[in-house]
Amino acid sequence: MLVNLEYPSNLFPPPVETTPLLARTGHIGNVTYKRPPMLQMICPTGLGSARGSRVVPVCPPGTSSDSEYASAVPPPPRLFSEPTKRTRGPRVLPGTPRLPCAIAITSWILIAMTISAAPEQGASAIAEIRSVLRVQQDAWNHGDIDGFMKGYARSRSTTFVSEDTVKRGWETVRDRYRKKYSDRAKMGVLTFSDLEIVPLSPDSAMALGRWKLQRANDRPHGRFTLIFRRLPEGWRIVHDHTSAAAPPK
Repeated sequence: MLVNLEYPSNLFPPPVETTPLLARTGHIGNVTYKRPPMLQMICPTGLGSARGSRVVPVCPPGTSSDSEYASAVPPPPRLFSEPTKRTRGPRVLPGTPRLPCAIAITSWILIAMTISAAPEQGASAIAEIRSVLRVQQDAWNHGDIDGFMKGYARSRSTTFVSEDTVKRGWETVRDRYRKKYSDRAKMGVLTFSDLEIVPLSPDSAMALGRWKLQRANDRPHGRFTLIFRRLPEGWRIVHDHTSAAAPPK
């Protein structure tokens, strides 16, 4: 028994029409029109499946060609972003804060400047202390004890040590000199020699030396250690330790 099967013509959709489309990305694909007709699928060449396809609207009415509309389609997203350009800045060790690093650098610069200036300051201090001792020597040899005492700090803390006695205060030291060297014959001619001046700090220094008196009947001599301090009026003696050698037998 033969059965004539006739199907309505609209039962199956018409064949799919394909037209080439050139997108902005430079890829050539086929536009496949499906239901509903307001959608289209761009299948890039070589993919072979709809896995990498992208659905975009069909060219709207009024456009002259598919390529004109395709130029307005935004490009596909980049799979890999371009590397960010790094600007080269100051090199800092990992984990080192910038502020402490700057403070450390500034400190080293200041230390270097201080060290470089230290020899000049030391030489200037030595020259000034030698000048103070030279003025003392000249004043003594002119019988001027007050002029000799200008080399000492005019303070109650000024100390003079001789043999087993300690005198404190500028006036006390001056009175001692006046009593022991009451006339010009006892003062004789004073000479300082073998001077060694060592700066201890920017405002203090130590002086070592030998003293000798030339008098008519004897020539006493000995050693001294002086501590100088830089005061507003200049370098002054704040501590004097003078010892006399035993007289010859």
